[in-house]
Amino acid sequence: MTSPPAGNFLQDLANHPRGLYTLFFTEMWERFSYYGMRALLVLFMTVPLAGGGMGLDDVTATAIYGIYTAAVYVVALPGGWIADRLLGAQQSVWYGGIIIMLGHFTLAIPATPTFGIGLMLVVLGTGLLKPNISSIVGELYPEGSSARTAGFTIFYMGINLGAMIGPLICSTLGESERFGWHYGFAAAGVGMLLGLTQFYFTRRHLGDAGRFPDHLRPNGKTRAAPRYGWPVVGAGVGLVICTCLLIFADVIGFNPIGFAKITTWIIAAIAALYFTYVFNFGGLDTRERHCVWVIVVLVIAEAVFWSGFEQAGSSLNLFAERYTDRLVLGFEIPTGWFQSLNPLFILILSPFFAALWVNLGRRNLDPSAPAKFGLGLIQIGLGFLVMYFASHYVVRGESVLPTWLILTYLLHTTGELCLSPVGLSAVSSLAPKRFVSQMMGVWFLGSALGDIIAGLLAGRFNQDNLGDMPGLYLQIISLSVGAGLLLLFSSGAIKRFTGGVK
Repeated sequence: MTSPPAGNFLQDLANHPRGLYTLFFTEMWERFSYYGMRALLVLFMTVPLAGGGMGLDDVTATAIYGIYTAAVYVVALPGGWIADRLLGAQQSVWYGGIIIMLGHFTLAIPATPTFGIGLMLVVLGTGLLKPNISSIVGELYPEGSSARTAGFTIFYMGINLGAMIGPLICSTLGESERFGWHYGFAAAGVGMLLGLTQFYFTRRHLGDAGRFPDHLRPNGKTRAAPRYGWPVVGAGVGLVICTCLLIFADVIGFNPIGFAKITTWIIAAIAALYFTYVFNFGGLDTRERHCVWVIVVLVIAEAVFWSGFEQAGSSLNLFAERYTDRLVLGFEIPTGWFQSLNPLFILILSPFFAALWVNLGRRNLDPSAPAKFGLGLIQIGLGFLVMYFASHYVVRGESVLPTWLILTYLLHTTGELCLSPVGLSAVSSLAPKRFVSQMMGVWFLGSALGDIIAGLLAGRFNQDNLGDMPGLYLQIISLSVGAGLLLLFSSGAIKRFTGGVK
């Protein structure tokens, strides 16, 4: 693949709406804050109190991590509803960013109660900002515009640029003896502040894109505003705040591990009940029924994938801290820097994967969505195969070179590029038109399910079970590679089952 001439590339950038770059930098700084804090989270929770951390055991810390990452996806569903029905996407992004910033600055306060409050604020703010900023990108372009795909490509570069820079800065501050963990959390807050500042001063370039909720859109179609919208939102937020206060006051006991296990079953039950409803009362014809069954399979595969991939911020992060020789030319690499590898690899490899799928498509060799999912799962398994071999050195009491983790993250990234960009497209193609938005919500539930399982799974890699580490990696390898091979070899039958829907 050859690169376009610099002049043409710059001209293409200039041809996009100026509002795209407002959103590019807002999302870049939001991802800076999110991934910068994420790189510190488990490390901070497991560091002893004498070292400025919380002194939690691995099982508890990773369970909290799983609850946090899953909650971000779950609250995206009401966040999208609030934008559509009450605030509009622009206002949702603005207020969501403010709540995120307050969350990070609350985490920067060195007091135990502020930790839970800060995490709660980041979750609520992200749920309000994350699903709606992408919808504004789409509204910047006319329906059917060929430039929309290129616009999203530029926007997603901002996501990965922020995700790459955030851990570098926040970890450098947070893990240093001179500054400390709370400076790292504060740096994440400063990043969100910068994003909000540029959003405020350049917001005019967005025009009416995402400016109004559905009932106020100037398109000639009017609907009544939800009568009980704000009271329901207020009741929900009030319930969350009251519950947190009761937990902090020790009126309600909170067991993160038990809560994570219960939440796993609740999320799975919600998805199962929804699909049961659609199959029995959705009025599906035979072809639609077949397509929905395929969505069920893909959601399960998605949950398996993210349960392995999200070890990055938990068990693999602890592996980097405890068992990896990070000393290079007299400089000790901060543990959190390894969290920048995935977005770096995405920035490097995305154009090559895009060109690969296009070239295969021209030859009618483009793999189907189930086949790509299978390839993604197999590569997750291969990444853990690398860790399986590295773990044998750890069990013998040796430190390992950073190359083991680097290769693992490379394989996990290539797996992500096979699965993640394909998922939403596959669901939108397979879902019956009257259920598309709901199926997208179930897709996010699949991500949440994978994340919370990842937190529980990561807890098994604790220091007390060091000798079990190779066996645990073998279990993950068996599940992911087995599921991947099953999808890969059955992809042809699945395609015929759906009547050839791509």
